[in-house]
Amino acid sequence: MGKIDEMETINGEGYQLTTLDKAIGLARANSVWPLPFATSCCGIEFMATMGSMYDMSRFGMERMSFTPRQADLLIVAGTISKKLGPVLKQVYEQMAEPKWVLSVGACASSGGIFDTYSVLQGIDRIIPVDVYVPGCPPRPEQIIDGVMNIHKLVKKESMRRRYSDEYKHLLKDYKIDVTTDENE
Repeated sequence: MGKIDEMETINGEGYQLTTLDKAIGLARANSVWPLPFATSCCGIEFMATMGSMYDMSRFGMERMSFTPRQADLLIVAGTISKKLGPVLKQVYEQMAEPKWVLSVGACASSGGIFDTYSVLQGIDRIIPVDVYVPGCPPRPEQIIDGVMNIHKLVKKESMRRRYSDEYKHLLKDYKIDVTTDENE
Protein backbone atom coordinates (compact mmCIF):
# COMPACT_ATOMS: atom_id res chain seq x y z
CA MET A 1 0.00 0.00 0.00
CA GLY A 2 1.19 3.48 -0.71
CA LYS A 3 1.96 5.68 2.23
CA ILE A 4 2.24 9.42 2.23
CA ASP A 5 5.70 9.16 3.81
CA GLU A 6 7.04 7.36 0.68
CA MET A 7 6.65 10.60 -1.30
CA GLU A 8 8.78 13.72 -1.30
CA THR A 9 6.94 15.90 1.16
CA ILE A 10 7.32 18.98 3.30
CA ASN A 11 6.10 18.12 6.77
CA GLY A 12 4.89 20.66 9.24
CA GLU A 13 2.82 20.58 12.37
CA GLY A 14 -0.68 19.71 11.19
CA TYR A 15 0.05 19.73 7.45
CA GLN A 16 1.95 17.91 4.73
CA LEU A 17 2.76 19.26 1.25
CA THR A 18 3.75 17.45 -1.93
CA THR A 19 3.48 17.95 -5.68
CA LEU A 20 0.29 17.23 -7.60
CA ASP A 21 2.15 14.68 -9.76
CA LYS A 22 3.16 12.67 -6.69
CA ALA A 23 -0.30 12.76 -5.12
CA ILE A 24 -1.98 11.65 -8.34
CA GLY A 25 0.63 8.91 -8.83
CA LEU A 26 -0.08 7.57 -5.34
CA ALA A 27 -3.85 7.61 -5.97
CA ARG A 28 -3.46 5.87 -9.34
CA ALA A 29 -1.14 3.19 -7.97
CA ASN A 30 -3.60 2.22 -5.27
CA SER A 31 -6.66 2.08 -7.51
CA VAL A 32 -5.55 0.04 -10.52
CA TRP A 33 -8.37 -1.77 -12.33
CA PRO A 34 -6.95 -4.81 -14.13
CA LEU A 35 -8.33 -6.50 -17.23
CA PRO A 36 -7.29 -10.18 -17.23
CA PHE A 37 -6.55 -11.62 -20.67
CA ALA A 38 -5.79 -15.19 -19.60
CA THR A 39 -5.59 -18.09 -22.04
CA SER A 40 -3.81 -21.13 -20.57
CA CYS A 41 -1.95 -22.42 -17.51
CA CYS A 42 -0.67 -18.92 -16.64
CA GLY A 43 -4.31 -17.88 -16.40
CA ILE A 44 -4.93 -20.53 -13.75
CA GLU A 45 -1.99 -19.22 -11.70
CA PHE A 46 -3.32 -15.69 -12.12
CA MET A 47 -6.71 -16.84 -10.80
CA ALA A 48 -4.95 -18.12 -7.68
CA THR A 49 -3.68 -14.60 -6.93
CA MET A 50 -7.29 -13.47 -6.51
CA GLY A 51 -8.00 -16.17 -3.91
CA SER A 52 -7.90 -15.71 -0.16
CA MET A 53 -4.33 -17.00 0.21
CA TYR A 54 -2.73 -14.30 -1.98
CA ASP A 55 -5.56 -11.71 -1.96
CA MET A 56 -4.81 -9.25 -4.74
CA SER A 57 -7.36 -6.85 -3.21
CA ARG A 58 -4.66 -5.79 -0.72
CA PHE A 59 -3.23 -3.75 -3.57
CA GLY A 60 -6.43 -1.94 -4.52
CA MET A 61 -7.24 -4.46 -7.28
CA GLU A 62 -10.32 -6.22 -5.97
CA ARG A 63 -12.38 -5.12 -8.93
CA MET A 64 -11.55 -7.04 -12.09
CA SER A 65 -12.72 -5.16 -15.14
CA PHE A 66 -13.88 -7.27 -18.06
CA THR A 67 -14.38 -4.30 -20.35
CA PRO A 68 -11.32 -2.49 -21.73
CA ARG A 69 -12.93 0.94 -21.43
CA GLN A 70 -12.97 0.67 -17.63
CA ALA A 71 -9.53 -0.89 -17.16
CA ASP A 72 -6.08 0.63 -16.89
CA LEU A 73 -3.91 -2.50 -16.47
CA LEU A 74 -3.95 -5.24 -19.09
CA ILE A 75 -2.70 -8.53 -17.65
CA VAL A 76 -1.85 -10.91 -20.50
CA ALA A 77 -1.30 -14.41 -19.12
CA GLY A 78 -0.71 -17.39 -21.37
CA THR A 79 -0.16 -18.37 -24.97
CA ILE A 80 -1.31 -15.89 -27.60
CA SER A 81 -1.81 -17.32 -31.07
CA LYS A 82 -1.27 -15.17 -34.16
CA LYS A 83 -5.02 -15.30 -34.80
CA LEU A 84 -5.64 -13.89 -31.31
CA GLY A 85 -3.03 -11.13 -31.74
CA PRO A 86 -5.34 -8.64 -33.52
CA VAL A 87 -7.98 -9.16 -30.81
CA LEU A 88 -5.42 -8.41 -28.08
CA LYS A 89 -4.28 -5.29 -29.95
CA GLN A 90 -7.90 -4.12 -30.29
CA VAL A 91 -8.47 -4.63 -26.56
CA TYR A 92 -5.33 -2.57 -25.85
CA GLU A 93 -6.45 0.22 -28.19
CA GLN A 94 -9.88 0.37 -26.51
CA MET A 95 -8.34 1.02 -23.09
CA ALA A 96 -8.27 4.65 -21.97
CA GLU A 97 -5.04 6.44 -21.12
CA PRO A 98 -3.17 6.01 -18.87
CA LYS A 99 -2.78 2.26 -19.39
CA TRP A 100 -0.18 -0.30 -18.48
CA VAL A 101 0.55 -3.88 -19.62
CA LEU A 102 1.78 -6.82 -17.53
CA SER A 103 3.04 -9.82 -19.51
CA VAL A 104 2.69 -12.97 -17.37
CA GLY A 105 4.61 -16.14 -18.17
CA ALA A 106 7.05 -17.35 -20.78
CA CYS A 107 4.39 -17.77 -23.49
CA ALA A 108 3.11 -14.20 -23.32
CA SER A 109 6.63 -12.82 -22.97
CA SER A 110 8.46 -14.83 -25.65
CA GLY A 111 6.25 -17.59 -27.04
CA GLY A 112 7.55 -20.04 -24.45
CA ILE A 113 8.16 -23.60 -25.62
CA PHE A 114 5.84 -23.07 -28.58
CA ASP A 115 8.24 -21.98 -31.32
CA THR A 116 5.69 -22.65 -34.06
CA TYR A 117 4.11 -20.79 -36.95
CA SER A 118 0.84 -20.25 -35.08
CA VAL A 119 2.09 -18.79 -31.78
CA LEU A 120 3.01 -15.15 -31.35
CA GLN A 121 6.60 -14.99 -30.09
CA GLY A 122 5.93 -12.38 -27.41
CA ILE A 123 3.11 -9.87 -27.10
CA ASP A 124 5.63 -7.04 -27.33
CA ARG A 125 5.52 -7.57 -31.09
CA ILE A 126 2.03 -6.05 -31.20
CA ILE A 127 1.59 -3.93 -28.03
CA PRO A 128 4.06 -2.19 -25.68
CA VAL A 129 4.74 -4.06 -22.43
CA ASP A 130 5.63 -2.34 -19.14
CA VAL A 131 6.53 -5.31 -16.90
CA TYR A 132 7.40 -8.94 -17.68
CA VAL A 133 6.80 -11.79 -15.21
CA PRO A 134 8.97 -14.83 -16.04
CA GLY A 135 8.08 -18.45 -15.40
CA CYS A 136 6.26 -21.38 -16.92
CA PRO A 137 3.81 -20.90 -15.29
CA PRO A 138 4.85 -18.21 -12.81
CA ARG A 139 3.87 -18.65 -9.18
CA PRO A 140 1.25 -16.29 -7.71
CA GLU A 141 4.03 -14.63 -5.70
CA GLN A 142 5.80 -13.72 -8.95
CA ILE A 143 2.59 -12.27 -10.39
CA ILE A 144 2.14 -10.17 -7.25
CA ASP A 145 5.75 -9.00 -7.63
CA GLY A 146 4.95 -7.96 -11.20
CA VAL A 147 1.90 -6.04 -9.97
CA MET A 148 4.04 -4.33 -7.33
CA ASN A 149 6.50 -3.31 -10.07
CA ILE A 150 3.57 -1.84 -12.02
CA HIS A 151 2.60 0.10 -8.87
CA LYS A 152 6.15 1.50 -8.58
CA LEU A 153 6.02 2.53 -12.23
CA VAL A 154 2.61 4.18 -11.82
CA LYS A 155 3.70 6.12 -8.71
CA LYS A 156 6.78 7.56 -10.42
CA GLU A 157 5.22 8.22 -13.84
CA SER A 158 4.71 11.86 -14.72
CA MET A 159 1.19 12.91 -15.68
CA ARG A 160 2.62 14.32 -18.91
CA ARG A 161 4.63 11.25 -20.03
CA ARG A 162 1.72 9.88 -22.06
CA TYR A 163 1.62 13.11 -24.10
CA SER A 164 5.34 13.16 -24.88
CA ASP A 165 6.73 12.83 -28.39
CA GLU A 166 8.69 9.75 -27.28
CA TYR A 167 5.49 7.96 -26.21
CA LYS A 168 3.68 8.91 -29.43
CA HIS A 169 6.65 7.61 -31.43
CA LEU A 170 6.53 4.31 -29.49
CA LEU A 171 2.85 3.85 -30.31
CA LYS A 172 3.50 4.74 -33.95
CA ASP A 173 6.17 1.98 -34.06
CA TYR A 174 3.48 -0.48 -32.93
CA LYS A 175 1.12 0.92 -35.60
CA ILE A 176 -1.31 2.11 -32.93
CA ASP A 177 -3.30 5.16 -33.99
CA VAL A 178 -2.54 8.17 -31.81
CA THR A 179 -5.27 10.77 -31.90
CA THR A 180 -4.43 14.05 -30.23
CA ASP A 181 -6.35 17.21 -29.64
CA GLU A 182 -4.79 20.07 -31.64
CA ASN A 183 -5.56 22.55 -28.84
CA GLU A 184 -3.06 20.92 -26.45
